[in-house]
Amino acid sequence: MTKTNRVEFELLGQKYAIRSDATPEYVRQLVAHVEKTVKQIQAEGGPKDPQKLAVLAAFYIADELFQTRDAGRQKDGAAAERVGALLELLEKTARPS
Repeated sequence: MTKTNRVEFELLGQKYAIRSDATPEYVRQLVAHVEKTVKQIQAEGGPKDPQKLAVLAAFYIADELFQTRDAGRQKDGAAAERVGALLELLEKTARPS
C-alpha cells in the first residue's frame, strides 16, 4: 500500500495543500516547473491576472507535453523502421545460396 503524502506550497500568491502518492520531493519538482513556466510567461509580458497566468501556464505545459510525446512517437517509428530494415538484411544474408 502506498503512502499518501500531504504537500503544501504557494503559487501565484495562493497557498495550496495537495495529497499525492508521489514523494514530496517529486511534487516540489512539479511546482518548480510550474513556477518556472509562470516566470517565463511573465518575462514575455504575459497577463498580470493570476488566474489568466495560471491558465496560460497550463497551456504552455500541455504544449510541452504534447511536443515531447509526439517526438517520442516519431523516434519510435524511426527506430522500428531501422529494425525492420536490419531484419530484412539479416534474412537476406542468412538465406542459403
